Amino acid sequence: MEILRGHIAEFGTAADGRIFQTERGGVVGSTAYGDVWAATRALAFTPEQVASPLARRPYDLRHAGVSLWLNSGVPATEVAERAGHSVKVLLQVYAKCILGQHDRANQRIDDALDD
Repeated sequence: MEILRGHIAEFGTAADGRIFQTERGGVVGSTAYGDVWAATRALAFTPEQVASPLARRPYDLRHAGVSLWLNSGVPATEVAERAGHSVKVLLQVYAKCILGQHDRANQRIDDALDD
């Protein structure tokens, strides 16, 4: 967030609130965005990570964010609303990232019963 705040302080935002814009205030095209994304990945990641599917596209960050929310214990109803999904679709797409949380769930139940 600190880097993002610094960017906004230095460059401001577009009239419609977009954070990134062209020099003339226009929309950054997907081709240009993809080129910058690929170059940034090459600078930020190891060669093995660059060769992997890790954050290959900017859209992949959406999946990372939704997975983080679910694994942080944010209720599926809230995550679905933020992601623009129904709960049914959310769980169909992201069920694999919340499987295996039995111990965490059991601890929450134990904690609630101890109160």
